[in-house]
Amino acid sequence: GLKQYIDLLHDPRFMIDVRNTGVFTLGFISLCIIIGLGLAILLDQKLKGEAIFRGIFLFPMSISFIASGVVWGWLMSPAEGNRITGFNLIFQKLGLDFLVSQWYTTPMPWGMAFTVIPAVWQLSGFAMALYLGGIRSISDDLREAARVDGASEFQIYRYIILPMLQPVTLSAVIILGHMSLKIFDLIVAIGKKDLRLDVPGIYMWTTTFDGTNYAQGAAIGILMLISGALLVVPYLSYSMRTEAEL
Repeated sequence: GLKQYIDLLHDPRFMIDVRNTGVFTLGFISLCIIIGLGLAILLDQKLKGEAIFRGIFLFPMSISFIASGVVWGWLMSPAEGNRITGFNLIFQKLGLDFLVSQWYTTPMPWGMAFTVIPAVWQLSGFAMALYLGGIRSISDDLREAARVDGASEFQIYRYIILPMLQPVTLSAVIILGHMSLKIFDLIVAIGKKDLRLDVPGIYMWTTTFDGTNYAQGAAIGILMLISGALLVVPYLSYSMRTEAEL
């Protein structure tokens, strides 16, 4: 019953999971939107080979979180001495020892922040595709009229294009947000259930299948479902109302 949910609210591990999820979600959504928007604006400049660049930016999205997590876990290996590998080895060879880091093993919550890097690498191209589609849907007549009135390219993006991209930004936040709230496979592939990288999905797994505490595991799953619904349901309701008005 409700006792499972009350116990979770007083569970220090679950509170750490909520904090880790907050750190991951904030960094993941912010960087994906900033990088995705920047890439979309660059591609909108009618560059040569745009299709090639668009494919390169979208390619990481086709890789599973497990596969990318394994690779990035090696690249961000915190090993030292003779076992040093990945980025730390590159920094050491280049004489940039000050950049050598413990990566995801850094004390909380900064270790969790490093797991944002592979997630952003994988899905910033998705945000780019959303923004590029939104930018291309804006009539060129608006831009030409602004140019005739003396607006610079920066002002066109600042006062015309970006305000008209608000629905795209909302869609990106909803889609990326629900991904981050239920993140599991990427974190497991990188940290191997390291408690410093614990999130509700991992806690649910270990509680249910490793600890055979099915009641508490189900409670964690329901809370994850509710957190996702708090993002998705209002968005779906807003979309339905907008379509009905049109």
